[in-house]
Amino acid sequence: MRTTFHAELDRLAAELGAMCATAGSIMSSATAAVVYGDMNAADRVWSELSHLSALNQRVQDRTLTVLARQAPVARELRFVVSAIRIAGDADRMGGLAANVAKVAQRNHPAPAIPSDTTAHFAEMGRVAVELANRAHHALADFDADKAREVGPADREMNDLHRRLFTLVSDATWTHGAAAAVDVALLGRFYERFADHAVEIARRIVFEATGETPERTDYEAAMEATL
Repeated sequence: MRTTFHAELDRLAAELGAMCATAGSIMSSATAAVVYGDMNAADRVWSELSHLSALNQRVQDRTLTVLARQAPVARELRFVVSAIRIAGDADRMGGLAANVAKVAQRNHPAPAIPSDTTAHFAEMGRVAVELANRAHHALADFDADKAREVGPADREMNDLHRRLFTLVSDATWTHGAAAAVDVALLGRFYERFADHAVEIARRIVFEATGETPERTDYEAAMEATL
């Protein structure tokens, strides 16, 4: 009975990892749509998002089954509770990536962003996918050390987001208000995507150690603005 139970928890961890990997793939496709005007990539977003939703439903069903049949306690209960929350974060990551693709589709056939911001968004996309992949690898065995590796990439995303805001608010911006709004929105989508990856990492550390990592001063300040 316990062997079956632990096999169920292993499948749950694998599905959570697959959710993070899928969220990263969605963001990769969405970034290609925004940066390069690739509408085939934008179309892929929706099929990938459907797959993510199916994974999320599978995780929710499995966690309910485990709670009902196994009545887990202590660390096992902590694992199941963390799994529910991680699935929610990964699902939101996919939704934020889909919002990026929507901006590209709404502006098509015109470029979604000014040409002097494409390199910036390409880099934000790269970092976002890296964050999702790091969360994926940490979930393979709920490895706290791997989860802590999410932090440096998140700080890189925060720096990119700050520089983007400076660019849009600068007096030398010549692309108009509509482009500024789109660029600001896109930056926010990427930054929030990263925030959810950080939350996943924090939950992995909690599950593995029983301790919740403290938020950085930057994270606390950003949370206070929400």
